[in-house]
Amino acid sequence: MFNRSRSNLALWFTLTMGSILVVFASVLYYQEVLDELENVDQLLDKKSRVISVNAKYDAFKQQLDLENVPLLGSNVPPVDSELVYARWYDTKGEIVQFFGATPSERLITKLGFQTIKPGFHQVKGTYADAWLRELTLPIYQDESLIGYLQVATPLTGTQNDLAQLRLVLLLTVPATLGVIGLAGWWLGGLAMQPIRESYDQLQRFTADASHELRSPLSAINSNAQYGLISNKPSVQRQRFENIVDIAKSMTILVNNLLFLARHAGRLPPESLQPVDLKSELTKIASEYANQEIAQHINLTYTLPASSLIVLGDSNLLHQAVTNLLTNACKYTKAGGQVQLNLFAQSSWAVIEVTDTGIGISKADLPYIFDRFYRVDKKRARSSGGYGLGLSIVHQIVAAHGGDIRVKSVIEKGSTFKIILPLK
Repeated sequence: MFNRSRSNLALWFTLTMGSILVVFASVLYYQEVLDELENVDQLLDKKSRVISVNAKYDAFKQQLDLENVPLLGSNVPPVDSELVYARWYDTKGEIVQFFGATPSERLITKLGFQTIKPGFHQVKGTYADAWLRELTLPIYQDESLIGYLQVATPLTGTQNDLAQLRLVLLLTVPATLGVIGLAGWWLGGLAMQPIRESYDQLQRFTADASHELRSPLSAINSNAQYGLISNKPSVQRQRFENIVDIAKSMTILVNNLLFLARHAGRLPPESLQPVDLKSELTKIASEYANQEIAQHINLTYTLPASSLIVLGDSNLLHQAVTNLLTNACKYTKAGGQVQLNLFAQSSWAVIEVTDTGIGISKADLPYIFDRFYRVDKKRARSSGGYGLGLSIVHQIVAAHGGDIRVKSVIEKGSTFKIILPLK
């Protein structure tokens, strides 16, 4: 599924970027054609005006003198003229004099610039198969029309330049499309990676949740069935008590799962309030001093003289610290030490929970914040844990824009640090 999605992303990326590239290449080629024609037109216009400036018309005799007109008169045609033909038509559009191939008797083309492909009978010699740029313009003398001049120049040089440009585009565009395709495949892989990780995590989460719920449901079913077939009230009462305990355990699991689902991502700014960490940790330490889970160990705490204020949700931060203290007390042997510290480090507040418990191996450290992950599965099951406590802590800290770090040595203890930005 992911490979197909990646291929689709790469294909659409290539098609989109390829279409843009083709349009860009087409616009570039079209603009180059316009620029080349503009250069040819400017040169052809200059040459036509050089030719027409020597034409003289005698209004009294009503005679046109073309004797001194280049190409059309008695002068030797300039070697570098590059004109295929030059033609002079009178005011009625009839041919008067010409240079080059024999033209039609009357002027049949429109005034202005034209790009034409002449037939073999129209142009002889080197330019017989070339496209021509033709200019037909009226010639005036003393604001009176004296005739029409028609000149043409070959587009051989322009065609060669455009042919080279087409060759470059034909080579570079497919090569660029290939690079775009590879880039699309690579970018598609990068885009799909978070989705794939989220999908894999969701599958693991679903499988783990199903597994965790299957066991208590089976226990409830078996206890209920046994209680129904038993005639002894004491046995039935014991089975019902088991069902109640299992239901409570399932309620904790479901609540934890709902918590993880509801508090994914950063907290909205409107829900953040100033929280005095010193005051919160003092409350937590007082609560744990009287709890049964902390009676077998020595619980101490060290707090700063002044308050440390952060922006957050006091209930969530309270739960994060409580979860760490619960784990520390649960996995620390009788007579061990659990210490809760709070101090400032630069612009950060650091909550530190240190214990002398069983520790965590290096192999387990990268996974302890994953949902349903247990370092000691047998011990966790016997103590009622589902492997969600540290996941909840990690998610709470991340929602506050903070970080959580851990150091641990087997049989020597662990140190968890919650690092939060100060207000």
